[in-house]
Amino acid sequence: MSNVEKKVAVIILNWNGATLLRRYLPSVVENTNPEIADVIVADNGSSDESLTLLNVQFPKVKTLQLKENYGFAEGYNRAVKMTNYKYTILLNSDVRVPKGWVEPLYEYMEAHPEVGACQPKLLKDYDGEQPLFEYAGAAGGFLDCHGYPYCRGRIFNDVEPDNGQYDGGEPIDIFWATGAVLMVRSEVYLRAGGLDSHFFAHMEEIDLCWRIHLMGYKIKAVMSSRAYHLGGGSLPASNPRKTYLNFRNNLFLLYKNLPLKEGKRLLFVRRLYDTLSFFMFVATFKWGSARAVIHAHNDFRSMRHRYDGIQPEVNLLKTMPGTDRNIVIDYFLLGKRKF
Repeated sequence: MSNVEKKVAVIILNWNGATLLRRYLPSVVENTNPEIADVIVADNGSSDESLTLLNVQFPKVKTLQLKENYGFAEGYNRAVKMTNYKYTILLNSDVRVPKGWVEPLYEYMEAHPEVGACQPKLLKDYDGEQPLFEYAGAAGGFLDCHGYPYCRGRIFNDVEPDNGQYDGGEPIDIFWATGAVLMVRSEVYLRAGGLDSHFFAHMEEIDLCWRIHLMGYKIKAVMSSRAYHLGGGSLPASNPRKTYLNFRNNLFLLYKNLPLKEGKRLLFVRRLYDTLSFFMFVATFKWGSARAVIHAHNDFRSMRHRYDGIQPEVNLLKTMPGTDRNIVIDYFLLGKRKF
């Protein structure tokens, strides 16, 4: 599926998400410039009324029908392979976009071939008077010296209100871009291997961005574009399953993308930090989260072999912006709650 006259595919992955499609797809259809981009829904083998809804209410939206539910990562990988556009925007099904959102991203990528991926400003989609940054990307993502993710606008669970503090100026270099609204050169996405399906959920976009950097490309946050993300619909922050995935996948991320010797040293330090997290969960009677930390480390040890032999020679945690910070000390000891 392709359109030679258009360079951008806005791909929304859907699985039994008719309710979200009714709520969020209208803004995408209405506010995405049809001269630049096609809106495509890749359906992951839904059994609800999603396909009927798309045929009846959104006849102009292109639909890819996958045979079964391949999950988030593999569903997107298959959808990108089935299309043939210069750029792909991976757009979560719970994202609302305003008019003119795609043009700044597209124009910047066209003018800067050294950029492999970018993201807009990501805000929380809610009815409050004060706009808040959204947890999963905010105004651009970073990793600290020990591989902990944080953002401009969000450190751990503290999310800043958007007062324009990160607006203005040229798009900035970031380590990772949000997977909720991720624009990427399609050819780079495929050469990097796409999203790692072994992650299942959480941090798979950070892993992809790390590999894009290793290919020699930059990743940018383009604040002249914005989007609004519901977020947290599948797993709330307090869910032990989310704790498990975050801890396990962060270990995968480091083992896979760091030089082997340096990665082993860093993973030893991370075990110490994660042990502290375990005791914090115990002290606050969060038994499910405490068990999740143990299970995450056990599964990491039994599953990490799949990444043996692919480690790079370059340690990006020594060179990328933001990696000079120790976000744990900044947050818990120095009380720094803002970027």
